[in-house]
Parts: sequence; C-alpha cells; structure tokens
Amino acid sequence: MSFRSLCLVLAGVLLALHCAEAPTPPDTASAEAGEPVVTDTAAWLIERAIAAQGGDRLEGRTVRFSFREREYSARLDEGRFVYTRAQELEGDRIVDSLTNRGLVRYRNGARELLSAKDSLAYANSVNSVIYFALLPRFLRDQAVISEYLGRVEIEDRGYHKLFVSFRPEGGGQDYEDEFVYWFDTSDFSMDYLAYNYITDGGGARFRSAYNVREVDGIRFADYVNWAPPNDRRDVERFDSLYAAGLLDTLSLIELEGVEVVDY
Repeated sequence: MSFRSLCLVLAGVLLALHCAEAPTPPDTASAEAGEPVVTDTAAWLIERAIAAQGGDRLEGRTVRFSFREREYSARLDEGRFVYTRAQELEGDRIVDSLTNRGLVRYRNGARELLSAKDSLAYANSVNSVIYFALLPRFLRDQAVISEYLGRVEIEDRGYHKLFVSFRPEGGGQDYEDEFVYWFDTSDFSMDYLAYNYITDGGGARFRSAYNVREVDGIRFADYVNWAPPNDRRDVERFDSLYAAGLLDTLSLIELEGVEVVDY
C-alpha cells in the first residue's frame, strides 16, 4: 500500500451494491435513550472498531516492532507521521524514513541519493508493513470509501462485514485495491481481513488473526496469511471459502517485540 493521509472519514456509503437488500444498521439507538440514530452504518462501525483497537492512544506516540528481521517504528501525530525501517544489508546499516514529505534513505548514517522509482518502491514497502500492523486505524483515511455488507458468521461467531475501496484522489497509485474486514459483533475486534491488490502482478489474500494482545491499551495481532484457489479475486466471498476449508496457508505475519512509547 502507498501511504494514505490520516484524516476523519469523509466517505459516503451505499448499502446495496453487494447485497440483495440493504442491511439494517447494527445500532439504532432511539432519541429517547439520548443517543443519535445511526444513519451511516459503515462510519459507525469504523469508529467502534478503532475504539476497540485503542482509540486515540496511538496519537502522539511511537509504536516499535520487528518484522522479518527488520526493525520498524511508526509515530502518528495529528495527521503527521514518521515511519522508519532499519535493516542490515550487505554489511551496511540501512534506515528508511518515510514522512508526509516522502522517503529518505540513510546508509551508515549518510543520506543516500535515490531515483524516483526506488524512492517510491521503498516508501510503498515501508508503508505496507505499517499499514497492516496498525489497522483498523487507517480506515479514517479521507480516500476510503466504505460500505457495510451486513452480518455474517465465521466459526460460530457473529461479525460485521465491511467493504472498502479508495478514491483516486489521495488513494495512492494502488487506489484500485479492494479490502474486506470482519469485526466481531460483540467487541468490534478485527479478526479477519481480505484484500485484492492490483500492483506487482496482482493477487488476493485472506488473513485470520491469532496471538491477539494489548500493549499499553492498544490491540495488536499476528495473522495467518491465506491464498484463495484458482486466483480468485472476489474478496467479499473469502469468508465462505475460509469456512469451507478452501484456502491455502501461505505464511505467518508476526510482529515481534511490540512496544508503545511516548517519544
């Protein structure tokens, strides 16, 4: 994923594109109860899911972790961000720093000149890891177009199902990617996700969460990465394929040594 701006959700929702009937909003609190009636189910769900993740506990703080022998950090602060990736490469210490202004690479402490192509490739690579690690936080992105697909069951648990696409403006070079998320109906945890990506030859994946834990009140999870049969791309149906045992295990997505610090 290329980086997407971190703002409040501006997306409108059409609730009948993927369902025969428009789903009923999961929360229709009455005016008598002193709560507003839900009119945008997708936006309602996104805010509940982010609250379940830890809400604004990420703001102004730094998350650090290791992934596949590389060290990552991410700091989010009122729309500004700083992402870093550090690794040892052919005996050199390589640090990539991605901010709102773009990517800078340092080799053994000295800035390295990069072509536009390489800079974009490294930026996308860094951002992809951070993006998945901190979901659903980024569903507030103003480029997000969200659509509530109703309730389903996976392994005898209820889930709210959400389809996400992106506007070309602000959606990055891979704005044509599609995502589906499954949030537990009881605690709004993001237990499953699927995505159909177009860049680099394209493909589709389904992920199931495990090793769910909290670090300083923020929810993190590792994932089993699954592949569909016959190069299928209809990600909104991957929950049914998963339940039928028709997905193949590809890899594990594991974040090691997760820390949340105030600097």
